[in-house]
Amino acid sequence: MDKKLNITVCLGSSCFARGNEENLNFIEDYVEKYNLDANIDIAGSRCEGKCAQGPNITINGILHSNITQEKLKDILDNFRG
Repeated sequence: MDKKLNITVCLGSSCFARGNEENLNFIEDYVEKYNLDANIDIAGSRCEGKCAQGPNITINGILHSNITQEKLKDILDNFRG
């Protein structure tokens, strides 16, 4: 797989409280399950400044708001092809 995903999870208090703790765990479990360590970089950020639309996750420079595990699964499944 030649593709690479850069995922930045907002860990600000609002996004964290709205579900990004669970979303981060979901991403880490997904990466491990499908052995994608070399294809996905995960980072955290303090705040994306879009608290009202949280939880927020940026993937390859595109901000995804109101992100859920279902949306994450769709994005990650699409990435895997």
